[in-house]
Amino acid sequence: MQYIINDDNLIIEEKKYEGDIGAYQTHEDGRPYHTFRTQTVLVDGNNIMFKNCVFENKAGSGSLVGQAIALYVDGDNIVFEDCHIKGFQDSLFLAPLPPKEYEKDGFLGPKQFEPRTNRVVHFKKCIIEGSVDFIFGGATAFFDECVFISNEPGFVFAPCTPENVDEGFVARNCRFESSESLEKGSCYIARPWREYGKVRLENCYLGQHINKKGWDDWGKTQSHQTIKFEEYGSYGPGTNEWDRPYYVITDRK
Repeated sequence: MQYIINDDNLIIEEKKYEGDIGAYQTHEDGRPYHTFRTQTVLVDGNNIMFKNCVFENKAGSGSLVGQAIALYVDGDNIVFEDCHIKGFQDSLFLAPLPPKEYEKDGFLGPKQFEPRTNRVVHFKKCIIEGSVDFIFGGATAFFDECVFISNEPGFVFAPCTPENVDEGFVARNCRFESSESLEKGSCYIARPWREYGKVRLENCYLGQHINKKGWDDWGKTQSHQTIKFEEYGSYGPGTNEWDRPYYVITDRK
């Protein structure tokens, strides 16, 4: 099942949205769904508050089904409070898309040809679950007192922050946790989906599943001069404040 929420000025409470579409499945047009047609929910309205809602893509592990978005957000003044977002690879996408795709049909989906509009989204006391790049996109997104649960090895954040935007993903007083079976050091905080990605952690707990390097450059050595990955006050077994790699930049203005 897929849902589109495109009205404005809504308060939505106690709703559960479930879907099961993965990127490798075949669409009715004969092509694969690819990433951006898999979403369980597309939020395309403005001034919307979600409270105690569940957004889930049940397609399964990314190694089997590919990307599978539970929640795609592309609107202004959207707030999620006490919500649960569940999936595996690419659980939560926060628009805008990058300006250009890497390959043909890379952005195939409802917003492929739409203008790239900068968005600001707020998450408060939410649980967000996934595996590879399970929170990704170009929005300015504030996560306050949220829990990020890694259920397979991977990367929590994959930002594509636009070059002219000062803030990307900001996690404040959050917890990075994992399923019990996940190996120590098998996950990273973030990697840059695009060259100007920005992520900042403030006073966050990092579980033992977070690799001591913390961050990964995805092999994009050129991005060391443009990304902005920051940590302040991290604590827990996944921290290693004396040995973070040099491309974690904390002093760029």
